[in-house]
Amino acid sequence: MLGSVSTLPQQPQRPSFSGHMVVCGDDALAQRLAVELRYVYGERVTLLLPPGRDPRRPELPLTQRGRAATLFGRMSAAMNRNLGNGGTVANGGSGSDTGAGLEAVRILEAAEPSDEAFEEAGVDTAAALALVYDDDERNIRAALTARRLNPHVRLVIRLYNRKLGQYLETLLDQAAAVAVPGLDPTALDTSTTVLSDADTAAPALAATALTGSSKVVQAEGLLLRAVERTPPRQGEVADPGLCTLALLSSTTHDPAGAEGSDSSGAEGPQLLPDRRSVAAATGRGTVVLEAIREAAPDGPAPRMGGRSAPLSQIFSRRLRRSVLGVAAAVLGLAVAATLTTGEHPLHAVYLTLLDLFAMGDPAIDDSAARQVIQLLSGVAGLMLLPLLVAGVLEAFGSLRTASSLRRPPRGLSGHVVLLGLGKIGTRVLVRLRELNIPVVCVEDDPAARGIPVARRLQVPVVLGDVTQEGVLEAAKIQRSRALLALTSSDTTNLEATLYARSVKPDLQVALRLFDDEFATAVYRTLRTAHPQALTRSRSVSHLAAPSFAVAMMGRQILGAIPVERKVMLFAAIKVAGHPQLEGRTVEEAFRAGAWRVLALDATPPEDRHPDLTTAGPSSSDRPSGLIWDLHPGYVLRAEDRVVIAATRRGLAELLRRRRAATPR
Repeated sequence: MLGSVSTLPQQPQRPSFSGHMVVCGDDALAQRLAVELRYVYGERVTLLLPPGRDPRRPELPLTQRGRAATLFGRMSAAMNRNLGNGGTVANGGSGSDTGAGLEAVRILEAAEPSDEAFEEAGVDTAAALALVYDDDERNIRAALTARRLNPHVRLVIRLYNRKLGQYLETLLDQAAAVAVPGLDPTALDTSTTVLSDADTAAPALAATALTGSSKVVQAEGLLLRAVERTPPRQGEVADPGLCTLALLSSTTHDPAGAEGSDSSGAEGPQLLPDRRSVAAATGRGTVVLEAIREAAPDGPAPRMGGRSAPLSQIFSRRLRRSVLGVAAAVLGLAVAATLTTGEHPLHAVYLTLLDLFAMGDPAIDDSAARQVIQLLSGVAGLMLLPLLVAGVLEAFGSLRTASSLRRPPRGLSGHVVLLGLGKIGTRVLVRLRELNIPVVCVEDDPAARGIPVARRLQVPVVLGDVTQEGVLEAAKIQRSRALLALTSSDTTNLEATLYARSVKPDLQVALRLFDDEFATAVYRTLRTAHPQALTRSRSVSHLAAPSFAVAMMGRQILGAIPVERKVMLFAAIKVAGHPQLEGRTVEEAFRAGAWRVLALDATPPEDRHPDLTTAGPSSSDRPSGLIWDLHPGYVLRAEDRVVIAATRRGLAELLRRRRAATPR
């Protein structure tokens, strides 16, 4: 049953326009994506939410519709204030669709994304549809329904299962090709995009656990090494790398300084600065692009503790030493038998083993030395029996506990404590192990999604409520290098962070928070209370929403890199139809704070692969055809395809202006 529209001004139930964007979801990502599309890209957006409160966050008093309306109200008021002060929207205009400020997002409620709900939202006339429910199965059902209702609609689907996502993307593209014969291959390539918020956010979250100034971020098939460099000393010149991506906040180490978000003002981070700004920014750190290469194919993540001999994993060290002692006794008895009886050494060993297993005849008529050796061999045989029993029991116990979770080993230090093994935590765990960072996980649900992954990677796991005393101590928090609080509860993440800081005040902390205002307050408070420690707050929806928005605009997003609490995007753009790029040199096309051309795809247009991330042989250090060291005087042509780094609003301006110049 559909609910009523809950935003002001009141709008008709069914949109009277076409070419709008529809977002369907049940968590913060849907709301953040709607904000991104409406207030960054200037698109008309309809948001479809389930009725009632969020079952995963029952502590919040507002319903999902109420929280979304509040969020959109704050954004609309901020944008209207900006327009009243002479500002401009992302598309370069000076107003909105109505001429009286940006209109609010249209909000509908429906329990399921059914045919009736899609009809009410206008999916049959929409330009793009985002399905970002937390349930993969619901997204798949909705995608099949939407493709049947509108073969032309551009689908952006949120799926956690990577392999299933590849199959679904191919299936839906084939359905679009069958429904619309002669569909342009370029349009077909962007007709279905499958993304994972966990995969998008995991590299950024894992990077916060790296100490020092260097971090590696993998962005959808390309390895982008973004190096965070400290300010140069007096008389030194900072190495700009391939290019300077950002200037860090001037108050990065000031507890009362800017928090690094879009509202930080001039003291906040500056994305894509020009040379003059970089030269004038004395005392500010920089983020530079150091290297770009094709990502290696996914392989098994390294195991904790390196390689070990199989016996060491099955039998304890004490048992192995006991077996070696018995073997030494047998060898000593064989040598003694050879020396006293004159027997051949091999025959002496044979007789000793017979005596050891009580299989020989008593040495009644033999010499006294032979009789003594036989008695000692019997004693050694008595020692062997309990060793055999212990070996069997230990082997059985090892096989039984091979599928169980490891405990943090004694003496462990310099590791990362990861709280929460849900979708996000599992992806972050895999990323940390790929970087060879030791990890200890804490999870209160034995059936959590990431438990089998931790077992497979042999990562120690502490089962228990992180808010209970002794749980973090069991994870060796006092000897760890960083804490990643990634549970789905803001209060749990905050409580764990505060307790961890009480145990280790200089602990490096990154916590996942859903609400931006709450995250800003927590960030500043923690920096004030612990100025000597590094604190980072991250929102998964904030990190993932820009990638989903770019995909809905029909552009190939290569990845996103966070700079403090801002986000920088990497996208593939065709020069044709972009007056800011076409006919300009690389240097002239650069716009500080908006976009920068990083690479050129020199492959002939007829031989180009639609997806840059899969182009080129795996043996190459860079994707085939991409030129990264572009001459500043190279003139961009209409047939060129380039890779750009852009801010959210800069990329929105590029896409909006091209769409205004090219009729649909």
